[in-house]
Amino acid sequence: MTVQPLNVLFLCTGNSARSILAERLVERWGDGKFRGFSAGSHPKQGVHPYALAVLEDAGLPTTGLRSKSWDEFAAPGAPVMDFVFTVCDDAAGEVCPVWPGQPITAHWGVPDPAAATGTDLECTAAFRAAFRMLETRIKLFASLPFTKLEQASLRHRVQEIGRIGASADEGSAA
Repeated sequence: MTVQPLNVLFLCTGNSARSILAERLVERWGDGKFRGFSAGSHPKQGVHPYALAVLEDAGLPTTGLRSKSWDEFAAPGAPVMDFVFTVCDDAAGEVCPVWPGQPITAHWGVPDPAAATGTDLECTAAFRAAFRMLETRIKLFASLPFTKLEQASLRHRVQEIGRIGASADEGSAA
């Protein structure tokens, strides 16, 4: 019996950095259990160059990545999401579209690496810090015993993952 991968959508306002990183990370650590997607409420013109560089440094594919509106995933014919995670505080505070299928949602706030200023090295460090925070959370998420958890317990677990590292890593993003 083949189990369909679970669809995971990561939301951010601009869909140029954090949500893009998470999209690729969930596929890496999901071991075939997940298909990652990302979108934004107000997508930028493109993926941030530092996000692409961090993904490439980690050996993750960047082909096909683009900033896109979350409306694409609320439209008829879009993949039905099993999980929807906001990774920035702005997107968490916005009124989201109604997602078909009633996915489990949680907020996994990550400091915005695109807001980093300074040298090339400092900006790269901000993106790497966001990448590490997302990677830690996604590894925990991917290790959950999905087939053994009831819906309410699963919802609680993914919300708790969003609190991991939030206070310790806030100041280390830049």
